[in-house]
Amino acid sequence: MPRVALPEQVEVVTVGLPMFAEAIREQGGSVQQVDWRIPAGGDPAAVRLLTALFGRHAAVVDEANREVVRRLDEGVPQLVAMGRIADVPGYTGRTLLHCGPPIDYAEACDPLRRSMRAAVVAEGWAVDVAEADGLLARGDVALDAANHHDTVVPMASAVGPSQPVFVVENREGGTRAYAPVNQGPGEVAWFGRETDAAIARLRFLADVAGDALAHVLAGSGPIDLLALAAQGITMGDDLHMRTQAATNLLTRAVLPHLASLPEAARGPFASYLAGNHLFFLNAAMAAAKSLQLWAEQVPYSSIVTTMSRNGTTFGIKLAGSPDWHLCEAPPVGDALYYSGFGPETAARDVGDSAVLELTGMGGPAAGGSAAVAAFLGGTMAGAAEATRSFRAICAGTSSRFTLPPLEFEGTPLGIDVRKVVETGITPKVTTGILHAAAGTGQVGAGVATAPLECFAAALRALGERLGS
Repeated sequence: MPRVALPEQVEVVTVGLPMFAEAIREQGGSVQQVDWRIPAGGDPAAVRLLTALFGRHAAVVDEANREVVRRLDEGVPQLVAMGRIADVPGYTGRTLLHCGPPIDYAEACDPLRRSMRAAVVAEGWAVDVAEADGLLARGDVALDAANHHDTVVPMASAVGPSQPVFVVENREGGTRAYAPVNQGPGEVAWFGRETDAAIARLRFLADVAGDALAHVLAGSGPIDLLALAAQGITMGDDLHMRTQAATNLLTRAVLPHLASLPEAARGPFASYLAGNHLFFLNAAMAAAKSLQLWAEQVPYSSIVTTMSRNGTTFGIKLAGSPDWHLCEAPPVGDALYYSGFGPETAARDVGDSAVLELTGMGGPAAGGSAAVAAFLGGTMAGAAEATRSFRAICAGTSSRFTLPPLEFEGTPLGIDVRKVVETGITPKVTTGILHAAAGTGQVGAGVATAPLECFAAALRALGERLGS
């Protein structure tokens, strides 16, 4: 029998469990680890469905996804006017529009109920929050999801007809989206406050800020919001948790027109704007929504075009479908709390602002934001890993938003439910944290991990539409 000469040096490729690779390295061996896991956690039904959607239906889905990504990447949303909630599509009667999927008053989380009561008083429908509570409990004030009216609202927002809104137009897609003017930090209703100061801020926005912004836009003309957002991201914003740079850029762009405001409005509005580092947030949300409205017209796509939370439920929609896929709202993890607060005091994830994550901002831009890195292990490596986790589940890359710390890579764009279910990786949303019950307002900030269940449900619904 011929003698077999064994190799003097062995190079190893390991697949799956990293402990095998670690053992070889400890012995001085050369090893390449392949990060592989069983698709969809080994669930047979999900694997069959993924096989169909990546197999015989792949051409249809991939073509739809390319068009969705193109629309998200190439649309140019512009701030063209100011309006009122009363003017948004389909608004009727005595109604509040709220964040997240549809919900009844009794099922709403405590911060959102407080915001609803503050809005009812600000509209003049009740003299105080106790009377407002009775009106809402009896259903004398209607509730509807803002998303049903091409509108997005941040955190625990509930807004009535008098509230001013940004009107953002995506001319390429023929879509318009709306978002209320940001209430600012501190004692405000969108943070779950129902105090006199919170109600006064809503009335200030209705009586002063809306008209002031209409005057400014009449002078400035349309504003390319995502051009400012792109600059803000290169300056350290993620455009969700941190918007300071983009807010400053927008303020500078309209400063001459702010100076020409009527004297009675100039001082109060300037004071409000100077104290509101989150001012750009709502405008960015409306810009993102205008692109999502265009993208959601594409049938048979596996890309998420709505992702929203009301503090009780978390919901998504896919392009080409009006159906909500719901599960329980997640807690906010990776959190930093103000002194005296912690997870036991925290409300669950809330707000429509995850529309930003669907458009290349927020979590996908974490790798360029030192501010967000503080919540992700305290290092830029942790922030970069957050961006990479989105890249694993996205269908494309933004040509608009680039990250200097990552060699100017574009941010991941277009969350694909096929990839979410295959990998088990779900979007991580950078967000604030509200007190769960005391009406204290914001108590910290962190990162909420979206639940897998609603993505799995959306995948099943897409498979049914395609005949799988």
